[in-house]
Amino acid sequence: MKPFTVYQGVVAPMDRANIDTDMIIPKQFLKSIKRSGFGPNLFDELRYLDEGQPDSDNSGRPLNPDFVLNQPRFRQSSVLLARENFGCGSSREHAPWALEDFGFRCVIAPSFADIFFNNCFKNALLPIVLDEKIVDELFKEVASNESYELTINLEAQKIVKPSGEEIAFEVDAFRKHCLLNGLDDIGLTLQDSADIKNYESSRAKQAPWLFS
Repeated sequence: MKPFTVYQGVVAPMDRANIDTDMIIPKQFLKSIKRSGFGPNLFDELRYLDEGQPDSDNSGRPLNPDFVLNQPRFRQSSVLLARENFGCGSSREHAPWALEDFGFRCVIAPSFADIFFNNCFKNALLPIVLDEKIVDELFKEVASNESYELTINLEAQKIVKPSGEEIAFEVDAFRKHCLLNGLDDIGLTLQDSADIKNYESSRAKQAPWLFS
């Protein structure tokens, strides 16, 4: 998993509440468990004017010109600004996979659905909860400034605006450690690989019939 330390990126505004996981990545695209290849179908029903099909070539599909990620200034965005209850709906882990595969590293919102929030940390995506008034102000600043960028310093737990103003945010200490060091559940387990091998070796001697 890619570590998250200090990151600077263009902000894309998704000015709607209750964006669910089926909107983030529609159900017909959930056929793979590779964690990659979902970016082209991120927000598929909002992004394209036709109906997307699994394994289809997206390059020739008609784009919705009104959708934020299709606007030239936001096509290279890597920080998503959203409204309350982002990631609600089903528990599909494909939602953070799709966001990360598109290029997003951070989502900022007043609130998140619990399962989506937890899944983000397992997939190199930092979800940041900010007060609704602060989020409102960020939406206004994005709207009035071309290529508006934020710098997110996870170690310091601060967001830095282009003006230099800083916004503090909270993050669980263990989840922060995992993101800073690029550790998902498998990475955490592999930190104890020597102990696991020693246990397996000892267990094989005690009960060899289990290992035949």
